[in-house]
Amino acid sequence: MSLKDAFIAELKHESALTKKMIERVPFDKQDWKPHEKSMTLGRLATHVAEIPHWISDIINIDEFDFQQHYKPNHAASQEELIKIFQEKLDTAIVDLEKIPDEDFKKIWVVKQGDQVYFNLPKAIAIRGWAFSHLVHHRGQLSVYLRLLDVPVPGMYGPTADEGFM
Repeated sequence: MSLKDAFIAELKHESALTKKMIERVPFDKQDWKPHEKSMTLGRLATHVAEIPHWISDIINIDEFDFQQHYKPNHAASQEELIKIFQEKLDTAIVDLEKIPDEDFKKIWVVKQGDQVYFNLPKAIAIRGWAFSHLVHHRGQLSVYLRLLDVPVPGMYGPTADEGFM
């Protein structure tokens, strides 16, 4: 199996789990946050939905500058949240399908203006900056849902709200 095929399979698997989580976001509480330093529920949910775009950025932009390339979204409704997620996911899959495996060895630079944050091979960046990033913020979102008494879907097993199938 090629590296891109492994990434596509994992992305499809993780995205099915992510969709279960973002479908439960109560948009009537989108301005709620558990702490003054936290993102609002709406911003966090939108951030989770847009994370697949990092895969496309890693593939298509060798030197990512936050000042030039980062434009966060903010979904105003459940429908818009799902639309953002699906569009970013579909684009990421198309971009993964077209990249030759040898390009995963190319270096991806992340910076803000003149400040360079890191240089990573694209395969490592996809693993950390996209997949691990998604799991991290999806976990945060599950805590927000729990604190709002919204039933939390299982990701890698059942939750207190869902038993085994």
